[in-house]
Amino acid sequence: LLVMISILHFQQLHTPTNFLIASLACADFLVGVTVMPFSTVRSVESCWYFGDSYCKFHSCFEGSFCYASIYHLGFISLDRYIAVTDPLVYPIRFTVSLSGLCIAFSWLLSVIYSFSLLGTGANEAGLEDLVSALTCVGGCQIAVNQSWVLVNFLLFFIPTLVMIIVYSKIFLITQKQARRIESMSSRTVRSANSYRDRVAKRERKAAKTLGIAVLAFLISWLPYFIDSIIDAFPGFHHTHVYL
Repeated sequence: LLVMISILHFQQLHTPTNFLIASLACADFLVGVTVMPFSTVRSVESCWYFGDSYCKFHSCFEGSFCYASIYHLGFISLDRYIAVTDPLVYPIRFTVSLSGLCIAFSWLLSVIYSFSLLGTGANEAGLEDLVSALTCVGGCQIAVNQSWVLVNFLLFFIPTLVMIIVYSKIFLITQKQARRIESMSSRTVRSANSYRDRVAKRERKAAKTLGIAVLAFLISWLPYFIDSIIDAFPGFHHTHVYL
């Protein structure tokens, strides 16, 4: 919440990257408000006290905000890649308008996909008997068939793969830039390139910080998606996936 307020309040923070970060913070904040408290109560009490209607909305919110976070992180990684590889041209290539398009894409795709899938019941196609067996008073269990488990995994895996590739390239580029700076012996050359080097150093530091955030996010979510795939395909008729 403080991140969103700070970025929106201070004019000097109105940059394309910071708008992406503010939108990412919004997704995380909404998870904390609409998902985590209810999931915590369910985990502690082993019962769902919030009604069948909010059970489905809860799952929709969880999917929407999770995917929104993933896509924001993906776009931020691309933003950092451009900033590190060509810091002087970066302000022209990655504009506020482009940042806005990335934010709109992240939210629209995530919300439309999650609400369409769970709202129409497409996730339960072919699992009618399993859904009937799982339905109980005080429960909030959402079954997802094989096809949609695979789609869910791909929607997570593709941006994850992009982030891994991009941050790997950023790491290699920063190592190369560091060696180049260290090898400079001419003061004239060093002076002529000092501004570019300062900008590159700042962007490398930002990329490193965001890379750590991405790693923490992946460590949190990757086990869930891997477990969903493992559960879904071997002996799927005995499986139910919780959302």
